[in-house]
Amino acid sequence: MPQMLMPLFPDGATQINELLSFVKRDGQVTYFHGVMPLFHHDANDVATFRMFTAQLCVNGNVQQADIVRAFGVTSISMKRAVQRFRTKGPAGFYAKRNPRGPAVLTTAVLDEVQRGLDAGQSTSAIAHAMQLKKNTLDKAIRAGRLHQPQPSTSDSSTAASVADSAPVAACVTEVSTPSSKSERSSADSQADMGMGATNTLDRVAASLGLLPQVPIRFEPSLDVSNGGVLLAVPALLACGLLRHTEQHFQLPPGYYGLRSIFLLLAFMALGRLKSLEQLRYCAPGEWGKLLGLDRVPEVRTLRTKIAHLAKQEHATAWNATLSQDWMQQLPEQTAAFCVDGHVRVYHGAQTPLPRHYVARQKLCLRATTDYWVNALDGRPFFLINQAVDPGLLQVLEEQIIPRLKQDAPHQPAGQVLQQQPYQHRFTVIFDREGYSPDFLRRMKEQRIACLTYHKHPGADWAEPEFSTCAVALASGQTLQMELAERGVFLSQQVWVREIRKQNPSGHQTSILATDYVSESPLLAGAMFSRWSQENFFRYMRQHYALDRLVDYSLEEIPATTRVVNPAYRRLDGAVRKQVALLSRKQAEFGALTMEGELDGPKVQQYEGKKAALFEEVQRFQAEVESLKVQRKAEPRHILVSELPEEARFQRLSVESKHILDTIKMICYRAETTLVQMVRECMSRADDARQLVSSLFQTEADLHPDESSGTLTVRLHHSANRIHDQAIRHLCEELNATETTYPETNLRLVYELGAE
Repeated sequence: MPQMLMPLFPDGATQINELLSFVKRDGQVTYFHGVMPLFHHDANDVATFRMFTAQLCVNGNVQQADIVRAFGVTSISMKRAVQRFRTKGPAGFYAKRNPRGPAVLTTAVLDEVQRGLDAGQSTSAIAHAMQLKKNTLDKAIRAGRLHQPQPSTSDSSTAASVADSAPVAACVTEVSTPSSKSERSSADSQADMGMGATNTLDRVAASLGLLPQVPIRFEPSLDVSNGGVLLAVPALLACGLLRHTEQHFQLPPGYYGLRSIFLLLAFMALGRLKSLEQLRYCAPGEWGKLLGLDRVPEVRTLRTKIAHLAKQEHATAWNATLSQDWMQQLPEQTAAFCVDGHVRVYHGAQTPLPRHYVARQKLCLRATTDYWVNALDGRPFFLINQAVDPGLLQVLEEQIIPRLKQDAPHQPAGQVLQQQPYQHRFTVIFDREGYSPDFLRRMKEQRIACLTYHKHPGADWAEPEFSTCAVALASGQTLQMELAERGVFLSQQVWVREIRKQNPSGHQTSILATDYVSESPLLAGAMFSRWSQENFFRYMRQHYALDRLVDYSLEEIPATTRVVNPAYRRLDGAVRKQVALLSRKQAEFGALTMEGELDGPKVQQYEGKKAALFEEVQRFQAEVESLKVQRKAEPRHILVSELPEEARFQRLSVESKHILDTIKMICYRAETTLVQMVRECMSRADDARQLVSSLFQTEADLHPDESSGTLTVRLHHSANRIHDQAIRHLCEELNATETTYPETNLRLVYELGAE
């Protein structure tokens, strides 16, 4: 029996397959068969790397997938290397490339242009006469293919004195010509390592572990797609996109660093890419220019990065840290918090999630619930995901209120609360789902003020009680409202202020408040500003794809989670159905009366029908009582571990979704900051958000200047002068921040149009 070869490898080797491995040491890559060295080359010798790995594949020693997995190169570059080895052999990797001949500046054209230069014509005049681009002629002059005529003696002496006085400036002022979109597209399509992957050396170095992440380098570029998203960089950084990322997340060494990944995800959200998959249909090289890279990662690579971040399970801590920063930055927004549940419908079939009532669709659908905490103007602070929704009141009391008591700044001190019995810490605003006199009483004991709608308002109040008041909303708008107020001892448990608003139609809206200090118009404005949170959900669903899943993975629900007992739910539904039938029969029994003259046959017919209905009522009553006894015997809630096998379910992946949702929060807050700047010089304030969102999808020119330490982002003109004026104002405000692009020394400078 032949002895099997044991897979012994040298110390520190990276395995390629069962027999082959490689070691990177002292700038050399050495390949081993077992412990026997086979071949070695310099770590930066890309041609030899491709030649030898292609030879291994052609000889059948390894699979192409083994090389791709071991070295981190792209599959398309490996296929090209194998094809070159098969057609041209090893020499094909070292042969000089045959450059494409000039397509525009042919020999005849060069001779004609040179004659014009010798005659003293300018490059602009020659380019116009011959229908060429001036940049094309300037590049040919710098390359030595064309020659400017020598100046006269006086001119040359003057030029020499200037050159002698400032030799350094001559080197600095020469700037490379910006590339056009068509030139970049052509170069990206010819990249050996895949579309747009033109930075070959750094990619190989990163795959070999010699580079922790690629350095950021911006290139002069014209008409970069979605270049307008760079307007948001100062606001994104101010909102904390990169402030705490390195404290909570780490990525292994690779071509794309942690900050580049977070910036890319933010740019995608602002650019209205609704899913990661949409990145497949965008030019990777163009998006790479926004990050100072040759291209952005493939969707598969991006998903791998996000999955690695999600495994660290720090999304909640990161969101909590950011929410504390946001509260500290704008303490005036922390006097009142809007809390509401957002139902995310799940249309998949991987797990039978519990059903929730979706108000916007008026249906009960399988879904999960996120509870959001927002400021009065709609800007989000944090969210809490509930795979099994216990209800708004329980989430408020057990999770949201304790967190706000800990994080909300500028709360009254304990001594102040003792001296002022009606003073509260902060106000929580929620809809009538949270109506509960007992809950209001418990919150009052904790000195938490609550605002909600009255679930059972009762009869309308008299007209003379109402008076006209000016009510200021969080949006800055002031409305005239008819308001009235009474004190109510609610359910004999807690005294509350009941404030009613009367519409012109006569309808009265009842508001309950345990804030005993603020004026009625202020409370009414806070309550009706709650719609900003509803508008936030709607805007985020439409523009930021808030409900879209990031991945399709599932997670186990903790076994101690309490859920509704399926048997109890089934019996409860049966009781409700029978009660409805009973009510219908009782109404029919009560409505049955005799009409006309009371003769013998009619009396007998009436009594027979009445007796039959009475028997049906009794039968339904007996069925209802029987079902109620069975329902009472079943516990209403049980543990997840006690669910029958057919009723068990898992929850959708939380971590990756929470990371993306937090980035979308940052993007919304950054976008809102830009909107506020634009509104300062717009008469129609409602158009500001549409203008800013359209800017994120416009093209821009990028002009880096290392000598002055600036990165100029030049925007194209808009459709009208009014918007141009607003954009110029926005650029001035952003330039005043003097923001430096992350990982560089380049200060961002924003301009509109050509100089």
